[in-house]
Amino acid sequence: MSLPKIDEIKALNKVDLENEILNIKKELFKLRFYRKTKQSFKSHQFKHQKHRLAQLLMIQKNN
Repeated sequence: MSLPKIDEIKALNKVDLENEILNIKKELFKLRFYRKTKQSFKSHQFKHQKHRLAQLLMIQKNN
């Protein structure tokens, strides 16, 4: 799985951008929860979700 592309984010409107940020934050919370409770999860998802969140926040800041 490759890292998310920023071109997809640039096409989002303000409401979709905010919803996507909330979804990514929820997903990161779930991943941290899985790690702490020693449940199985794909550890590479941390990198992908954090990268995606940084992209979203950068685009939100510039708008």
